[in-house]
Amino acid sequence: MTAISETNFKLPGQTAFYRGKVRDVYTVRIPGDRSPGAELLVMVASDRISAFDHILPRPIPYKGAVLNQLAAHFLEATRDICPNWLIATPDPNVAIGHRCEPVRVEMVIRGYVAGHAARTYASGLRELCGVRMPDGLRENDPFPEPIITPTTKADEGHDEDISREEILSRGLVSREDYEQMETFTRALFRRGTEMAAAQGLILVDTKYEFGKIDGRIILMDEIHTPDSSRYFYADGYAERQARGEKQRQLSKEFVREWLMANGFQGKDGQQMPVMPDAFVAEITDRYVELYEKVTGKKFVKDDSEDVQRRIERHILEALEQV
Repeated sequence: MTAISETNFKLPGQTAFYRGKVRDVYTVRIPGDRSPGAELLVMVASDRISAFDHILPRPIPYKGAVLNQLAAHFLEATRDICPNWLIATPDPNVAIGHRCEPVRVEMVIRGYVAGHAARTYASGLRELCGVRMPDGLRENDPFPEPIITPTTKADEGHDEDISREEILSRGLVSREDYEQMETFTRALFRRGTEMAAAQGLILVDTKYEFGKIDGRIILMDEIHTPDSSRYFYADGYAERQARGEKQRQLSKEFVREWLMANGFQGKDGQQMPVMPDAFVAEITDRYVELYEKVTGKKFVKDDSEDVQRRIERHILEALEQV
């Protein structure tokens, strides 16, 4: 199995390149077109994996293909709710879409007391991002209704929790745009919850990133993938809660738990542990399981040719058709 740590293509019309935590992003301009949508993003989903805002040293085979195809699956399924950036997915690891001017706030929505919300709650705090959390809840209990807990979007380092009031007072987003993002966030979460339930899953929490093209709010990046979302298995959820047991989940949380068990939470002075081969293989299996469970489709591992050559060929073919 060949894992993609990074790509270094030189694409026709390329004007910029950015390497994120997971994706290699190429900006390409359509020749002769000066409209607001003339700049395209070619996003290559690598097999890098991040946790606690750190990129782990070993890539995970097929992870990028899983994320890219999952994101495309949900972007296509939510176009009736919110316009999005995606134009085409010419390769298992590639998405091509419109370049948006990103909004510097990520919209995190939580239906359950899990992950960061659970850790905050366990510390005794009852407020997260300016939102009051009721007393009497246990880890993995549902909130009375989903809560939106936004974060600032950092180019490097940690994203930071922020309240709705602070976002508006600091002018990070206009009130009109923020209210539109709130509306989209709740509607997208409802749709994701319905799609998850149809597959026997619970969408626990997720995040959405938005941008603007010609003044319009556009949904960007991935949605409802294990890098941006947490899922529980619906079967047995109530029984496990009643017994105070951990929930079976499909998410990246098990990677964070492994890191924490091995003394790493991304804090200064902590050394990243080395993931053994067996754990890397387990992560691959879990990502594939999530794809198949969430979509109801069989995941196809494309090993037909050298993966870098395949990706570049498919990008070049797609750009000729734009």
